Amino acid sequence: MGNVHSLPLPSNRQVPSAKTSDPCVNCTARSLTICAPLTLQEQCEVASLSTGMTLKPRQVVFHEGDEATHVFNITSGSVALSKSMADGRRQITGFLGAGDFLGFGAGSEYSLSAETLTEVHACRFTKRNFQQLLERIPTLEHRLLSLAENELETAQDQILLLGRKTAMERIASFLLQQMERAENRGMTTTPLLLPMTRAEVGDYLGLTIETVSRCFTKLRKANIISLLSADRVCINLPEKLAELASPSS
Repeated sequence: MGNVHSLPLPSNRQVPSAKTSDPCVNCTARSLTICAPLTLQEQCEVASLSTGMTLKPRQVVFHEGDEATHVFNITSGSVALSKSMADGRRQITGFLGAGDFLGFGAGSEYSLSAETLTEVHACRFTKRNFQQLLERIPTLEHRLLSLAENELETAQDQILLLGRKTAMERIASFLLQQMERAENRGMTTTPLLLPMTRAEVGDYLGLTIETVSRCFTKLRKANIISLLSADRVCINLPEKLAELASPSS
């Protein structure tokens, strides 16, 4: 099994002095990441302990059970999180993107596996260095807690999604979630980018790939969505999609 150390090690970036320039000025996800509330001096301190990295599509970032040596601040791209089940199946627990933080936890091992869906750009920190940053910069710690609260809310929504909704309701809810997520990040929703495969959508929603494909086909035939390509969907009738996402009475 591979681990995070198998990733290509990027060279350390050159960090400008806080007196002369902003080290994060070219970051397109700056307003979304943990760095958003930091002062220029604090950003420079954070940047000095990070390493910029680029990961190819379908590259494993780390496996469940690997030693948790690094954490990652995603600035662009998409990542799938998954957990292995006792019977060998995989449960996808979430999809991360620009502005999300990856790999931070209390344990000494990663509790989930992470794999890129697209090309991903991220800032990588050793876990030790990041812990030191949290101790020195209270604003950073508060921001991380805020992001963790959002993740908890998403996890609670996912429990409802899996436990109380039909297959079509799950698909409709998923599409609305992805559209809202894109809107909140200032990304286009026309078309909506869905970098995950139908099988991965099924692994996330607890459905078979056949059921996912059948639901997408029904939505397309009803003109609620248009399938432009395997990874691009147009939401033609969001109000109808919202009606379908409501639990059956």
